[in-house]
Amino acid sequence: MKAVIQVVNNATLKVENKVISQIGQGLVVFFCVEENDREELVDYFAKKISNMRIFVDENGKMNKSVIDIGGEILLVSQFTLAGETEKGNRPSFVKAENPERANRLYLKLGEIIFKEYKVPVKYGVFGADMKIAQENSGPVTIFMEKR
Repeated sequence: MKAVIQVVNNATLKVENKVISQIGQGLVVFFCVEENDREELVDYFAKKISNMRIFVDENGKMNKSVIDIGGEILLVSQFTLAGETEKGNRPSFVKAENPERANRLYLKLGEIIFKEYKVPVKYGVFGADMKIAQENSGPVTIFMEKR
């Protein structure tokens, strides 16, 4: 599994020019499930994302989590994070999980973050052509991977 986690002041996600999801301060999380990823990794990602101290505290240090700031998460399924770029100029996505299982684990991640860590989660539309406008803060971008 892989995730790109970005600290934002706000973000809006549209599909076919219609606003689907919107958040204020928080995280935009691009999430990818690869073939044969263990299902229990979803719990690991939920805990790490929710508790990651990447927001600035009153002393200017990255010391607060999305929980601490009362932030939100925009969770976006992103199979292209599985892209292999070693050969040729066209990325290969053969390592991406099949859509049915990937969608199930994507939704499970959001559910755990909300139920276990009480962080509001908004979603993208799985498999859709999404347009995302976001105001990054910092900028802070973290790449997370675990197999």
